[in-house]
Amino acid sequence: MVKAVVLGGIGQPLALLLKANPLVTELGLYDIVNTPGVAADLSHISTPAKVEGYLPPDDGLAKALKGADVVVIPAGVPRKPGMTRDDLFKINAGIIKDLATGIAKAAPNAFVLVISNPVNSTVPIVAEVFKKFGTFNPKRVFGVTTLDVVRASTFVSEILGDLSLSKEVVVPVVGGHSGVTIVPLLSQSSHPLPSGFAKDSLDALVNRIQFGGDEVVKAKNGAGSATLSMAYAGAEFAAKIIRAIKGEKGIIAPTYVNLAADAEGAAALTKELGTELAYFSSNVELGPEGVAKITPLGAITEAESALVKAAIPELAKNIDAGVNFVADAYKSDEPRL
Repeated sequence: MVKAVVLGGIGQPLALLLKANPLVTELGLYDIVNTPGVAADLSHISTPAKVEGYLPPDDGLAKALKGADVVVIPAGVPRKPGMTRDDLFKINAGIIKDLATGIAKAAPNAFVLVISNPVNSTVPIVAEVFKKFGTFNPKRVFGVTTLDVVRASTFVSEILGDLSLSKEVVVPVVGGHSGVTIVPLLSQSSHPLPSGFAKDSLDALVNRIQFGGDEVVKAKNGAGSATLSMAYAGAEFAAKIIRAIKGEKGIIAPTYVNLAADAEGAAALTKELGTELAYFSSNVELGPEGVAKITPLGAITEAESALVKAAIPELAKNIDAGVNFVADAYKSDEPRL
């Protein structure tokens, strides 16, 4: 029995994919509008999950979260042309804080998967709220960076001239989940790039993986951001978490986590980075308790090392923004369970 909860109406396609997952037996939806109708629609699909949708009145958030095993948060506003993830932060930070408060009260032991951008900051917001309520477990809070991995796999497959390989191509993507903090380790790709692949082509590929979201925002021309590919990536990561919860071994995926989740792995990673960060996305082995092992970067090229170095100050700034937001919010409003 697994109950998954999706917080935010932007997650409708994600909810559809979770409803299609036979391992999900209950699906809760929450947003400020439309969720009862969306739930009714999904409930007609012939898969095991019982679906219920809730709105804010009558303690809807707590009802949606009751008994949750996995909570996925795609809530907030999508990016529009000209918006940076910093612009998004100003809008989405408060939304994430309020949802994290609800989770801390109603589902403190759930595995929490944060999709809402900017992930580099929203994951620390969730963690800091949980700390205020005494419910923070670093092994159970994840920033979903899977979309970067999905893009890397797809783009490498395109270069290899065979999109049918895209499910097999595995490219570790480390760092964070915005712009220069996204570091694809193409030298570790399961399917190497063609021999003699030009440096300028490699640079263009790295840039496309880092700023793939901008490509979609521009193409949608103000009508939204990468909601469909995000839904696919979110469902893929949620499925891995659910399989790990149910005892499957050997599941490894890049995800943005608090490094306190694995002190030994964090020490090795920190040595490679040459500096201490509270959060970083690296290959993580998943287990029944969440984070089982944080994997170090391993052998990377000089160019990839330069990308990691460039990511670090931006990551540090993003992390501080999330931590400081919660500290400021609670200066005059201490949390109460």
